[in-house]
Amino acid sequence: MFELLAAKLSAIPKKIFLIDSVGGFLTTLILATILANFEAYFAMPRHIVYVLAAIGLVYMCYSFACYFFITNHYRLFLKLIVFANIFYSCLTLGLVCYFYGNLTVLGISYFLLEIVVIVCLSIIEYKTYQLLSAST
Repeated sequence: MFELLAAKLSAIPKKIFLIDSVGGFLTTLILATILANFEAYFAMPRHIVYVLAAIGLVYMCYSFACYFFITNHYRLFLKLIVFANIFYSCLTLGLVCYFYGNLTVLGISYFLLEIVVIVCLSIIEYKTYQLLSAST
């Protein structure tokens, strides 16, 4: 499944940046509007949620800029967002572990689901990176 998506995206590499920017937007929106305002239901400290939202916003801006301004040599930019997404996932997992005793089931579920989605996207991005590397 990942290989098929990567093959399709490697034909038009700009699309992966658009997909990633939409993901960053959704992450930022959900964190800043829902999790931050309903801390009692998720139990991740609000200041931590805002830090994660800010990181998501930076990633969204980066991917959006790549989508609009990068016309070739996608590999370096793609590699950077793969590592950034893995970093974000590891950071989030670390925070879930650190605050595990405080988090609600809903909070744990949200963050674990977010990690799974981001890791899957990172796998697709990395496989796209590999295909682009093989074609040059």
